[in-house]
Amino acid sequence: MLKIVPDPPHTFHSLEDTLIQAADYALCALAVSHQAMLLQPKSPAAALMMASTHELESLRLLLETALIQVQMPTEPRTLH
Repeated sequence: MLKIVPDPPHTFHSLEDTLIQAADYALCALAVSHQAMLLQPKSPAAALMMASTHELESLRLLLETALIQVQMPTEPRTLH
């Protein structure tokens, strides 16, 4: 019997690749929430859409900060 849906590829990404992909997904979700606000600004769910947009923007900033930390060169630091 043949599978209708194939197994996902087994690719293991680095932490940096994973953070980049997560930031891309957050950016896409943010674009969707912005578009929803533009289409239905007076909807009863507008407050929820605004809250979602705020949370997604916060998530995107956190992911960018984590990505910057991962990309920083690792050099020995002296603790004083």
